[in-house]
Amino acid sequence: MRVPILAYHAVNIAGNDYANNDHVAFAADLRLIDDLGLRVVPVHWVVDRLLGAAGRDLAGCVALTCDDGSDLDFTDVEHPSHGPQRSLYHCMADFHVERGADRQPDLHLTCFVIASAEARAQLDRNCLAGLGWMSDCWWRPALATGRMAIENHSFDHNHAAIPLPGIAGMVRGSFHVVDNRERADAEIAAAARVIDAVIAPRRTSLFCYPYSHANDYLVRDYLPNHQGAHGMRAAFGDGATPVTMQSERWNLPRYICGHHWKSQEELRAILGDATER
Repeated sequence: MRVPILAYHAVNIAGNDYANNDHVAFAADLRLIDDLGLRVVPVHWVVDRLLGAAGRDLAGCVALTCDDGSDLDFTDVEHPSHGPQRSLYHCMADFHVERGADRQPDLHLTCFVIASAEARAQLDRNCLAGLGWMSDCWWRPALATGRMAIENHSFDHNHAAIPLPGIAGMVRGSFHVVDNRERADAEIAAAARVIDAVIAPRRTSLFCYPYSHANDYLVRDYLPNHQGAHGMRAAFGDGATPVTMQSERWNLPRYICGHHWKSQEELRAILGDATER
């Protein structure tokens, strides 16, 4: 198994070109993945294979994720500066209209969302357009499509743009400071409970580190030793390598759009190297 996991941020809209708009990049990348003869599969399948819960052959496969959980993952919007934006979900639907429903039959996107409604409202006002684009009203409809999963991206991201005291005395702007049981329960276990209440009877089982900040306490102690509290099966950072059977379960690597690649030529090189057997 050598599966590159790609990560996007639907809030990344600074224009309408590949390099400055993750929606444009995502739509183009679906075509590139298909052109290369690779197969998109759900991230859950990769975790199942890693944990020995399923024996699927994942050779030549790619998995897709997106972070932060804005409405733009699922809903088309009119951006005040850059016009109409096709959601990541509708980019997948457009791909199937263009290339046929039999192409990429397992096409799927895992969305890591922020649990706290108050934190999301603050981020919407302070980081986005203040138009209510960080709701949870789309989570259940997204799950109902069978093409998307809703997973755990912490309670509030401990984001620097949230003008509220950090949980358990944490300084804002870093997830490295989630370094003890109280803080970890507040950011990960509490987030799972909140998200699960919205998506019930579905449940979250995957965690993604905000800022890709994976510290030793979370990777070596909290996540592996307190699964009864948080319910997670695996966690994701960045790492910029494919997931293999030797990958660290509690810090699985991903490639991040705009950071690890900024053009289709760079992504082509990543996919070619990552999927070589």
